[in-house]
Amino acid sequence: MNAIKERIIGAVSLMSDKEAEIFWKLIQNRYTITTKNWNDIEEAEPDETDILMLRQIEADPDCHQYISEKEALKELGIV
Repeated sequence: MNAIKERIIGAVSLMSDKEAEIFWKLIQNRYTITTKNWNDIEEAEPDETDILMLRQIEADPDCHQYISEKEALKELGIV
């Protein structure tokens, strides 16, 4: 992540929830946020941390609940 993005994240973390909401609306009004498809995501080999997390997920029964891509996009407010 470059320095500008880090500065933006730092500024947002200092904002009140209301200020952050206003800022988010400004971003939405200025930029088109495109909906991505799972097929658009580049695949990468898991590193040691990923493998550890996957093992923890496999062992945790609470992690075996899934929702569809459509439901996830709706929940995230992307669709």
